Amino acid sequence: MGVARGEATDEMLMVRYQRGDAQAFGALVSRYKTPIYNFVMRHVRQPETAEDLTQEVFLRVVQNAAEFKHEARFSTWLYTIARNLSVDQLRKASHRRHPSLDQPVGNSPDARTLSDSVADGHPTASAERTAASNQMASCIVNAVDALPDDQREVFLLREIANLPFKEIADIVGVGENTVKSRMRYALERLKAALAEFEDYARALR
Repeated sequence: MGVARGEATDEMLMVRYQRGDAQAFGALVSRYKTPIYNFVMRHVRQPETAEDLTQEVFLRVVQNAAEFKHEARFSTWLYTIARNLSVDQLRKASHRRHPSLDQPVGNSPDARTLSDSVADGHPTASAERTAASNQMASCIVNAVDALPDDQREVFLLREIANLPFKEIADIVGVGENTVKSRMRYALERLKAALAEFEDYARALR
């Protein structure tokens, strides 16, 4: 994520924390708590579990702070921890549930639901169009969930975490070209899954 001019980089803050500056760690938490929560949430789909895992991510940072090398990218290290914890959680889960359209997708007080986001651009839509919007939103959720695991995690790191392909490659442990291929396949699958909504999307423009 971007850093304002004159503002300490993530890596600078981490080095300060290694030297005992607790406020530096607080600054890192402020920068990344919501992005990490959103990323984990898209994996586990349960707000309470996502909250717990987000806390665990930063606990791991505290526990392993001495291992961080200043020449490494902090965001790569952080999302690697988040990704591994999310994968472990899914392996332990006895079943996976789709999120409700009425379930907030963020952890802020004004967090919005997926159906809110889809319907917002057309507040005067008829009941029929609102129902279609809800159906499309549900289809998007299901289509992302149906992606193969390797494609879904690349899609989430790119679209939810907004990370560059090179950094995603470091996180998942494969080449950058492989990451780009997985993203392309994911987009093709999503496009095919949402093809029935193309006419509807055109009508809303």
